[in-house]
Amino acid sequence: MNLTKRLFIGMAAGAAFTSLPLTAFAQDWQPKRPIDFTIMAGPGGGADQIARFVQAVVEANDLTNRPLVPTNRGGGSGAEALLHLKDTRDADHTLMVTLNSFYTTPIRQEALGVDIETFTPITMMGVDPFVLWVHKDSGITTFEEYVAKVKEMDGEFVMGGTGSGQEDSIVIAYMAGAYGLKIKYIPYDGGGAVAKDLAGKQIMATVNNPSEAKGFYEAGDFVPLLAFSDARMDAYPDVPTLKEKGHDFSYYNQRAIVGAPGMSDEAAAYYREVFGKVYDSAEWQDYLASESMSPLPMDEAQTRAYWTTQVQNHRKLLAEIGG
Repeated sequence: MNLTKRLFIGMAAGAAFTSLPLTAFAQDWQPKRPIDFTIMAGPGGGADQIARFVQAVVEANDLTNRPLVPTNRGGGSGAEALLHLKDTRDADHTLMVTLNSFYTTPIRQEALGVDIETFTPITMMGVDPFVLWVHKDSGITTFEEYVAKVKEMDGEFVMGGTGSGQEDSIVIAYMAGAYGLKIKYIPYDGGGAVAKDLAGKQIMATVNNPSEAKGFYEAGDFVPLLAFSDARMDAYPDVPTLKEKGHDFSYYNQRAIVGAPGMSDEAAAYYREVFGKVYDSAEWQDYLASESMSPLPMDEAQTRAYWTTQVQNHRKLLAEIGG
């Protein structure tokens, strides 16, 4: 299964935010209380960083009349966040910052009774690639050395990642299957904790997104070995891709904002206008570039079509890797 950037970007071909036609509609509704800004992962990871950056842009530009209140709800590979939105009594004041567990967790945990088709599309902020990282003290400097080390340890090599059966574990499982690797996997609630434990050498490698590992990389603590992107990344021009190694696989993490099921059309229009302005801002465009993310604008209809495609793709991918 190949979740390429072309697949992601292709879903949005010709799309653009249409905030102007929504303006009059959105002005008919204003938040009446603080806005629940749920984060579908733990503190410090990519979703958390994005949520708090977006909150800062909204606040700095006075885009809402009530504050966004970020709250991390990463338990159960994002099940905590999904159930929180599903069961909220105030849909018009409840938003969520998502990652790909928006698709994988309902597939893997059917007993949750979560149907993402009932959620409200707001704004797709971009997509985020994955990179394989080791600590500088490992002595590993190439992907080939990494493969040799993992095989040498025969099941004792320890990697960490966000959740089980979601983004990080999917990438690791595919890589392990492709190279016949035995890896011990430790699930975390968020990418921030994963990066921190690699920095502390509690684990031996990760597949953190660039934004999650950036500080440690810039400090010289992390070594990037492999990118799971379609082409080499501008930030790491010397790091090869898995595709270059002969495996037709790439994988990207969505960074999106969705509303609770049952959100009114007026509230949805309001939030699309707010986050459309954030997306178009110089601050966000600079953030996309600095964090090695790709833009991905979509309207509501395109977003719903994209959700359907991603559920189908992730069902196939989880079946292929035994997730």
